[in-house]
Amino acid sequence: MKYFFSNKVRIALIVAAILAAALAIASSLTSLTPGEFIVQGILTPMRATVSSAASQIAQFYDYIYRYEELAAENEELKAQIAEMEDDVRDLSDLERENERLRALLELVEDNDDYTLVDCYVITRSSNDWTSTVTVNKGTSSGIEAGMCAITANGEVVGLVTETGSNYSIIKTVLDSSLEISATIASSGYSGSVQGGYTTETAGKLRMDYLPSSAVIRNNDQVVTSGTTVYPRNLILGYIIDAGFDDTGVAKYAILEPAVDLESLEQVFILTGFDED
Repeated sequence: MKYFFSNKVRIALIVAAILAAALAIASSLTSLTPGEFIVQGILTPMRATVSSAASQIAQFYDYIYRYEELAAENEELKAQIAEMEDDVRDLSDLERENERLRALLELVEDNDDYTLVDCYVITRSSNDWTSTVTVNKGTSSGIEAGMCAITANGEVVGLVTETGSNYSIIKTVLDSSLEISATIASSGYSGSVQGGYTTETAGKLRMDYLPSSAVIRNNDQVVTSGTTVYPRNLILGYIIDAGFDDTGVAKYAILEPAVDLESLEQVFILTGFDED
């Protein structure tokens, strides 16, 4: 046992001597005292750790700052895009308005006897049998039930059936209860036009009571014949199909309506015209 401890002491002394020599050599090379060298050895890893942590904190701060900066920029860009979209919508509205006014000017120049009140569609309603639109003017603007409603292009929208001081309800050409005397413009064949009232002709018009000998061609224009309600030559639609009715002694034609009721924005009520 004594021998064993003496060996341990001997090894410890050798290790101590080696460490002392190493410290002396390192001290001479770095110009540091052995104590300073030991402290430096301990502090150097700590400094590296602190430096790394500080770098990470700085990077995190930069990330947060950059995130807030990008978020603010994103909100500003969204606001700019929304503003541009509003400008585009306004421009589109103006372009459509100008197109309608040009068409209306041409319509009035061709029909200087027309007296028109312009209105805007505020609601619309339809089912298999009825179809109406409500506009924003009524009796205070001189509109009465029984007046014809048209577009700036002279297309028939329908007939005013109900009025208030600041609104009017128009039964459209697609309503199956509305019947309008009509003529095929190219041939002069006359008949009566109603809104489609079967599944096959829903959203279309049907012209009945055409002569069995009538030559009917697709894309022929159908216009009003002229009555006390509807002036002559207002556009009702265009023929897309034809055939014999159930009696077999008369023909009918299916029409694509001239007016697009789904996108209809502005309506003109014909408050007066020369019936001659």
